[in-house]
Amino acid sequence: MKNIVAGHVAASTTEFIELALGTPLDLWLGVEGESEMERAARLDAARDILADNPDLPDRVSQVAAEAIEAHAPELFNVALLPARRAASRRQYRDGVAA
Repeated sequence: MKNIVAGHVAASTTEFIELALGTPLDLWLGVEGESEMERAARLDAARDILADNPDLPDRVSQVAAEAIEAHAPELFNVALLPARRAASRRQYRDGVAA
């Protein structure tokens, strides 16, 4: 199965994410060993991109949620915790263990 985003075939997972977001991951995550000057320039560019594309955080969230849903759907399974009795909470609050 080919991974096609915006008419381009992604050769790797990283390339797929970069095509989906329209920016390289290194822009957001940084690179190991970057200087303070490189970091400042990278963050400045990232701020410019966010200013020009205010919907980018929503797109990123959507891509992340879709990736999780496709590859680890069990992370979206939510189990309700059993309710604790109010009396037990009062006893602990008053310093008395039940």
